[in-house]
Amino acid sequence: MPLTLPFLKLNYILLLVLALNFFACADQKKPLPSDQLAQNDSIQVWIDQSKSIKLPLTSRLLRLEKAQKRASQLTNDSLKANYFTKLSDCYLNLKDSVNFKLTNSKAIQFNIATQDSTSLGTVYQNLGAFYRQHNTPDSAFFIYSKAQQVFEAINDQSNAGLLLQKMARVQSDIGDYTNAENTIIKAIAKLKPLNEYKVLADCYALLADNAKLLEDYDRALLHYADNLEYLIKAEESPLRILGSKHNAALVNQKQGKHEKAISVFLEALAFDSMPQKNPRLSGRVLNNLGYSYLKMGQYDKLPNLFLEAIKIQDSINDLGGKSSGALKLAEYYLTQNDSSNALANLKIAKNLAFEVGNHKYVLNILKLLPRADPKNGSEYLQEYVALSDSLLLEERRIRDKFARIQFETDEFIAKNKVLTRENQLWTGIAAALLLLGLASYIIINQRVKNRTLRFRQQQQAKNQEVFNLMLAQGEKVEEGKKMEQKRVSEELHDGVLGKMLGARMMLIGLNKKMNPEAVAERAKAISILQGVEGEIRSISHELSHAAYQKIHNFILSVKDLIETTQIASKINIDLKYSDELDWDALGGEIKINLYRIVQESLQNSVKHAACENIHLSFFANETELIVNIIDDGKGFVQKRGKKGIGMRNMSSRIKKINGTWDINSKVGQGTTVIFIIPIVLNTNENTTNNTAILEPKLQEL
Repeated sequence: MPLTLPFLKLNYILLLVLALNFFACADQKKPLPSDQLAQNDSIQVWIDQSKSIKLPLTSRLLRLEKAQKRASQLTNDSLKANYFTKLSDCYLNLKDSVNFKLTNSKAIQFNIATQDSTSLGTVYQNLGAFYRQHNTPDSAFFIYSKAQQVFEAINDQSNAGLLLQKMARVQSDIGDYTNAENTIIKAIAKLKPLNEYKVLADCYALLADNAKLLEDYDRALLHYADNLEYLIKAEESPLRILGSKHNAALVNQKQGKHEKAISVFLEALAFDSMPQKNPRLSGRVLNNLGYSYLKMGQYDKLPNLFLEAIKIQDSINDLGGKSSGALKLAEYYLTQNDSSNALANLKIAKNLAFEVGNHKYVLNILKLLPRADPKNGSEYLQEYVALSDSLLLEERRIRDKFARIQFETDEFIAKNKVLTRENQLWTGIAAALLLLGLASYIIINQRVKNRTLRFRQQQQAKNQEVFNLMLAQGEKVEEGKKMEQKRVSEELHDGVLGKMLGARMMLIGLNKKMNPEAVAERAKAISILQGVEGEIRSISHELSHAAYQKIHNFILSVKDLIETTQIASKINIDLKYSDELDWDALGGEIKINLYRIVQESLQNSVKHAACENIHLSFFANETELIVNIIDDGKGFVQKRGKKGIGMRNMSSRIKKINGTWDINSKVGQGTTVIFIIPIVLNTNENTTNNTAILEPKLQEL
């Protein structure tokens, strides 16, 4: 009874398999216990031993039975899937139908659970081969198509192409040569870029066989030439190559080119140890060589060639070859008018053809039987018509079923394509939204950074402007002081001194009186006036000297900073500076950054040093300013790594004015910070003696 599965049931199974493939959770690959490792080894050993052709069939099956029982006891689905896949393959090769179906079903189940698509495609492929062996082409084609879809889904083009080739062979088996050719062309398109020479050789052999059956002999020869080319590229054995040449020679035989065919047959027979190495091919070559001699009327080597071929085919139980050989031998006996031997061989050929299921070959035998048995010719004719009609009906039924399978498969593939496109669309939309969000974040973040940078630049410019205004205000205050000192000096000198001088002269004139008391009083008044005059002159000179003395506004700003810091922190701060340098002549960028650096250093000492005294000194040589800030605080351990924001600010500012700095500190020994800054004078300011820097003359605050 044929093992055909109902089409709709198979279709539902396919949908279920795909759903399970999509939703099943992958089997966790956990470390195996030691007892399972031991079982593992024994299972594999039994499977390997079952493949040994030296063992009897019963022993091989017994080992597979042990392996199957032990594999069923495993708890790891991945191992189960692996072993049941191997077991189903072994049972298929040993033609054990019952155990094959059992192990193949479990292999499918476990491979779906573990989402092992490659192994799942393999077990489907084995199931398709099983149905083909049992002459159920519709089920074989459907299962092959499932395997092909699995490999297509994981983009395994090599196995996908191989499955297309197997599907085409099933189509060819039922006589659907046109669709078989379309399918095999799809397989070739997949396999050619991969250089799968061996499978490509099989594809072209199938194309050639189809063309031969359609009696398109020229095209068949072209495809056999392609088959031979790929066999050579695949470095196949000389026997495989001879087999390809033999098939091409059969086409020549069909065309009546017997001499060309005979040369190939003789070449094959001359191959070393041909009957031992490939008895099947050897028997068929002898049959076909004898048939060419028969058609050419060269009977001297007949029927020995046919009888020798049958002997070889008997030894290997080649039923198909024996059927073909018996038919050819019957034709020979007909040419020799030996009807009894012809009839006997035709009956043998017919029985063997029925046994192997080659009903088309039976039709050829039925055509020849009336010549050997004219009395029963009408019966043979009726049998021929009945068999031909049943074959046509069966082919039509199978073709219709194949058409439905193909339609449903194409429809299923089309739905999958639509789903794939929808998934791609949603994936694209999600990716676009993600990229848009990322781009928006980058743009907004960059704008914030730019805004922050502009704000800092503006803040820095405003700070420098404020500092310059502060220095300018100090200059104006000092200038007002100098002008007031000069005015007071002039008033004292020109006004008060002049009046007192007049009074003194008057008193001197009165002193001419000789009254002793008047003289004494006048002398006393004159003496007092002279003292006042001397004191006023001294004050005037000092004020005048101070008015023309240089006042350093930058240093005054630093002094104000020190005074403010001392009041707030109760820390004693002393300042020493080089008086001969025109500090106000320094470039504005140097002054603002140096001021901020000193400010930051003082703040650091106040916040962190826990010190009582800070010593601040400003020195200068011909090219550099040297600023030292020393505290007697607790110090700290210097480490490389991330710096605080205060130290980063000082580092940034000192770089702006091309200076360098260093910090030295030890725990319990205070901290010393040294800044070295190149001198850059502001040429826009009206300064005197800007470049005259003498030996440092220190003043103390």
